[in-house]
Amino acid sequence: MLAQRVPRRDLHVLERRRKQAARLFAKGTVSQASVARELKVSRMSVSRWHRRWKKSGKDALKAALRAGRKPLLNARQLQRLQGALRKGARAHGFSADLWTLPRVATVIERITSVRYHPGHVWKLLGAMNWTVQKPERQAKERNADQVEYWKTARWPELKKTLLASAPGSSSKTKPDSPNNPRSAGPGRREGKHRS
Repeated sequence: MLAQRVPRRDLHVLERRRKQAARLFAKGTVSQASVARELKVSRMSVSRWHRRWKKSGKDALKAALRAGRKPLLNARQLQRLQGALRKGARAHGFSADLWTLPRVATVIERITSVRYHPGHVWKLLGAMNWTVQKPERQAKERNADQVEYWKTARWPELKKTLLASAPGSSSKTKPDSPNNPRSAGPGRREGKHRS
């Protein structure tokens, strides 16, 4: 039987599971191993919960208010950042209208006085649902009609001729190799005569 995996940060679901363990501990007849099996958690977690439950009761198993470090930017600052990023990079004095992580870190520091490492800016942008927008490079002389002809007509034609004239393997250990002499057919090998 497969159990539904609890999302890692769903603190209320995790708290309910710990409280269920506390109810089982209170019965006194259930072993920690059976609690672990029933709740589909590790025995080490059950042992840790049991110690806390014995020391401070059911309240010791309550969920934390939040997991991890508090964010450096509040919701209002994030909204200001969103607006600033939508204006574009040139509006903030950059030469090209292209956002890079160091540029976003600079804008964050200008707007909020909070310094972010460019590597962490990536996580912040992901949390704000911003995605990578890589500019597509194209030659100035590009001709769309010729590109379409190449894709639809010329390349498939070349592909067919390349497949038809395939010489085989280039490996020296493969039988199709020109460097590998053909052996006798299948069956028992004849030994060399010693003189």
